[in-house]
Amino acid sequence: MKLLYSIHKYDVSLFTWLINARMHSALTKICRYISKTGDGPLYVAVIGLLYWHEGLESPFLQVILLAFLIERPIYFVLKNGLKRNRPQAALQNFRSTITPSDTFSFPSGHTSAAFMMATLLGFYLPPLMVLLYCWAALVGFSRVVLGVHFPTDTLVGAILGIVTALFSLGQLLI
Repeated sequence: MKLLYSIHKYDVSLFTWLINARMHSALTKICRYISKTGDGPLYVAVIGLLYWHEGLESPFLQVILLAFLIERPIYFVLKNGLKRNRPQAALQNFRSTITPSDTFSFPSGHTSAAFMMATLLGFYLPPLMVLLYCWAALVGFSRVVLGVHFPTDTLVGAILGIVTALFSLGQLLI
């Protein structure tokens, strides 16, 4: 328990530093837009384009669908099982910039989905890999800047997304 407390204490310190940084208000404006790119319509558009262009036979489409079928339930069980409060509920006198879609913060679903898609798209489009991972990292960072996640929420979200993508690729490419 001491380890978890130490991690939480460090997490809150890093979060508080970022929220109180001079550049926070300037970052908030751009982070609203970056965060919205991880809301889901972009993923639906990619799935729709793949289906329209290649049909259900597309290995790329199949791996994306498998990844979401694995990642979303794991994310839901972790989030609702661990029940970590969001910063607004955990910290006195703090208000997040946006209203989150649910109650708990761990792990970050936006970050998980972004890193999962970045990994999958990067596998099929290697020249875009660095750009895709930069975008996914910015989605995670934006969730902290907007005050709806602690840094470790996004770190674990990134790990969940990457691991799910790699597992799904391994299952369908064997």
